[in-house]
Amino acid sequence: MVNEREEMLAKSATLYFGPWYRQSPFFKATLRAGCTAYDIYNHMYLPGYYDDPETEYKLLNEGVTLWDVGVERTVQVSGPDADVLIDRITCRDLTKCAVKQGKYMLVIAPDGGIVNDPVLLHPEPTVWWMQLADSDAGLYALGVAAQSDLDVEVSFPDVHPVQVQGPQSAKALEKLVGAGIYDLKYYWCDRFDARGIPVVISRTGWTAIPGFEVNLLDGARGDDLWNAILETGDEFGVRPTAPSEARRIEAGIFNYGSDMRLTDTPFHVMGLERLVEEQPQDYVGKDALEKIRRQGVDRKLVGIELLGAELRAEMSEYWNAYEAGQKIGYLTDAVWSPGLERNIGYVWVPIRLAEPGNRLDVETEDGDHIEGITAAIPFVDPRKERPAGSLT
Repeated sequence: MVNEREEMLAKSATLYFGPWYRQSPFFKATLRAGCTAYDIYNHMYLPGYYDDPETEYKLLNEGVTLWDVGVERTVQVSGPDADVLIDRITCRDLTKCAVKQGKYMLVIAPDGGIVNDPVLLHPEPTVWWMQLADSDAGLYALGVAAQSDLDVEVSFPDVHPVQVQGPQSAKALEKLVGAGIYDLKYYWCDRFDARGIPVVISRTGWTAIPGFEVNLLDGARGDDLWNAILETGDEFGVRPTAPSEARRIEAGIFNYGSDMRLTDTPFHVMGLERLVEEQPQDYVGKDALEKIRRQGVDRKLVGIELLGAELRAEMSEYWNAYEAGQKIGYLTDAVWSPGLERNIGYVWVPIRLAEPGNRLDVETEDGDHIEGITAAIPFVDPRKERPAGSLT
């Protein structure tokens, strides 16, 4: 009875809007568009639902979707020594990152833990943008800078991203910024004029299909950019939606704070080992990570397939995983994939169970038991060399 009451209260709870949380330049537009639920992310409001997740998944898979992701709070590292500082806080070798190029970045703590996993853009010389997952990594960068003798500034610029995702996204953006949109390679960015609105567009996104992030450079023009994107997509059915959990898990994309935390290193997460790049220069946490590289890890975050009927309930807490009646780990995500037509997610397991094919007993928060099988990440591996609708 207690669990039923807690579930009822959770479903009827309302998020209170107040001035102590920041609103993105697109927040009021999301309200007008019919957003029904929000999350708190980076001290901001993140749209959570407009429609049924499977409906939004179909829209993303077939047309063009528009997401307010202003919560990807942009941290700017700039100045004569910006290149040195940005390279110092990551295990990636950024001496090889060209101007206008981007990287999936891991910000590293002294013990090798993951502070954040932002998309990093290098829009111009001596300027870098970290577009953060949910954490105060900007303050971490500020702290590292304060303890250095570098000529560098860490700031929060007037830069606000929206994602335009889906197989027709390039065609829709072509109507807004011209055919130059097709020149963007995966994880590169450039400046564009969007009907008089200055933007930087990167070919990045939280999906398993081609898409873009449009960075507004004037927060006062949030409504203008939002409406301009919607108007360009009339023939493609552009619709505001929330980020798609099913799509990002299919693609092996992680959610910082739930899938991995500060206590986890890149060697603990399947697929992130490759980002601990061997390099001559020092960086924060290098000694710790090289020691882990030599010694190995005792646990791993891997994929899992859950057998049985389609999962409809959403996870509000981690689900325990058992082997032979003994708890050995926990699930961080579990979702029905309409495209794969099966339940998929991520699970933390001992290293001996990290290979695909190991069977586990999964206990949901309601006490139900589901059989799970460990799997490789990603679940899909799409080719993303060129946006859909390319002219060449």
